[in-house]
Amino acid sequence: MDSMKAWTTDLDRRRVELVRKPVPQAAADEVLVRVLACGVCRTDLHVVDGELAPHLAGVTPGHQVVGIVERLGSDVRQLAVGDLVGIAWLRRTCGVCRWCRAGRENLCPESQYTGWDADGGFAEYATVPESFAYRLAEGSDPVETAPLLCAGIIGYRALSRAALPPGGRLGIYGFGSSAHITAQLALAAGAEVFAMTRGERNQALARALGASFVGEADAVPPAPLDSAIIFAPAGTLVPLALRATTRGGTVVLAGIHVSRIPALDYDSTLFYERDLRSVTSNTRADGQDFLRIAHNLRIVPTVRPYSFGQVDRALDDLRAGTASGSVVIDLALPR
Repeated sequence: MDSMKAWTTDLDRRRVELVRKPVPQAAADEVLVRVLACGVCRTDLHVVDGELAPHLAGVTPGHQVVGIVERLGSDVRQLAVGDLVGIAWLRRTCGVCRWCRAGRENLCPESQYTGWDADGGFAEYATVPESFAYRLAEGSDPVETAPLLCAGIIGYRALSRAALPPGGRLGIYGFGSSAHITAQLALAAGAEVFAMTRGERNQALARALGASFVGEADAVPPAPLDSAIIFAPAGTLVPLALRATTRGGTVVLAGIHVSRIPALDYDSTLFYERDLRSVTSNTRADGQDFLRIAHNLRIVPTVRPYSFGQVDRALDDLRAGTASGSVVIDLALPR
């Protein structure tokens, strides 16, 4: 087990390429994980396409990882070889800054991220600090669980920041991996969901999950929204969502990257105490809370699996908008 197969970024071509590289060595506080499945996130596209400034040349993307612990660092005490664990986007924080000490570690200036600052899960093996790994229940389906580790967690944080009143109307702009999981959470809580999204497959999925209204990405919902979450990385949707939101409503931007936002007309978009908020990563508490809720509610993403040899194709399909639900690399599939 000296080397492994892994996909790495080629920023000049905005592609990933399959290479052999050494199996990573777990640091003292880390575990080595044999990857079983890894979700494909739009953030991976931002890394591959250079829309996020590169942090590590030739990095292996992938930050929705489910796998088996294979080796333990010398300081590891809580995990054991054979444990099923999840690896998410947030990889490390300093633990001592004012944000970490206040329970807002997602704002830590020294934070590091899986698949951006360190190699991620589009590989046969990956490492993760023990304190940032999520212990998963035995018998969890790796492919169905993988999207929960970012799409689910980020959607949960976005919904928490949306200040949606009980039984309120939630607008969702873009209906991909994170959105369709978030919609299930909102519907389970008694909300009414309005989905504005491109693509017939995404629209069909929104209808199947119980959205009251489904329209194009720029559609005007038939009733004022109490809250809205923008998952699509399109800044042009911001004024549309604000105008669709009622007095005192909240619009949340859930993406790590958004295209340029047009100038906002104060009277029609921000007046009457409408709030515009962003989401920056998540805390480990968010992840723990969401995974418990998802288990209790039996939240199951709609999954489109690809083999390990199809990572480049999976990214292309996500880029083209032809893949609905959650795209997942399943290392158990024939390569």
